[in-house]
Amino acid sequence: MRRPSANAARKPVGKGDRTGFLARMRTAGNWPWSRAVYLGRREIGTLVTLLLFAALTLAFGIVANEMSSGNTRSFDNAIVLAMRNAANPSDPLGPIWFESMVRDITSLGSNAVLIILTLGTVGFLALSGARGAALHVLVSVGSGAILIQVLKELFGRVRPDVVPHAVSEVTRSFPSGHATLAAVTYLTLGALVARVQTKPALKMYVLFVAIVLTVLVGLSRVYLGVHFPTDVLAGWCLGSAWAIACWLVAVQLQRKGQIEKRIGA
Repeated sequence: MRRPSANAARKPVGKGDRTGFLARMRTAGNWPWSRAVYLGRREIGTLVTLLLFAALTLAFGIVANEMSSGNTRSFDNAIVLAMRNAANPSDPLGPIWFESMVRDITSLGSNAVLIILTLGTVGFLALSGARGAALHVLVSVGSGAILIQVLKELFGRVRPDVVPHAVSEVTRSFPSGHATLAAVTYLTLGALVARVQTKPALKMYVLFVAIVLTVLVGLSRVYLGVHFPTDVLAGWCLGSAWAIACWLVAVQLQRKGQIEKRIGA
């Protein structure tokens, strides 16, 4: 019986065969370049997030230093007065219905609303089996609330006295508790929801809504005369930095399997 030659046993490898081979190599995890690219992108994303955290923390420190030195007083007073009727500083700009709407918006950053929202989210996550995520949300928002109270007492800034307050407040002014806690809560929850989404458009939409809510709450505090602009700016910086720090912790815990990557999975 005639044995086939070595050259006859070799079949030409077509384009389809090469494509299938490459796909199998990637699927089997034996494709070092693709894995290196994936790891590189992940590390670059982490680095960018860390730089953003550092920038926000630095911005908070600069605002706090300028405020403590008294360098922001004229700027703060000018902005607060610009939002009032020049003939009657006790009257905020705009019709009565707009002022009422702003009061409703500012309540979105109140302790009562944020506590209800946080506990409702924690309960939902726990019942969905995502107990790690539930604990993370509770610790993130709770620690942020404690931090803001400590900083308020540390800086001890009094509320604006250039205009009458449109709502009653009894705590210190710097940094804004509403702006800080709104950033911590809405951005933390927004990042959590965005992380379990697969469509980029949904991720962007969720984060966009969280940012808009945070900005609106902060602006409402200045409009109502209960905060200086630098109070709110510092609150945005501090709350956003805290939310980013909590998000970075969540990412690491997810990689270790201590926080669920999918809700209800």
